[in-house]
Amino acid sequence: MRELALSGNNEPDEARLIAAILRYLAEHPRAMDTFDGIAEWWVMREQVRAEVAHLERAIQHLTAQGVIQEVLAGAEVYYCLRAQ
Repeated sequence: MRELALSGNNEPDEARLIAAILRYLAEHPRAMDTFDGIAEWWVMREQVRAEVAHLERAIQHLTAQGVIQEVLAGAEVYYCLRAQ
């Protein structure tokens, strides 16, 4: 991915959006979309990836602390408040 020099007045959110767009373009170099498409597909996709990673760590932490427990149902794993 090509490095981009950011001006000093970029806010952290703006820098995060720039990085998300550049990561998307690195994965899809022929991509082209409208403003709304970029917002919905390029940026939101990146945010969902980040949220899923945070969610996975949060669930692991809560499970390790004994707050929630795993319940196996076929091939699926469900989580619930651990019975006291």
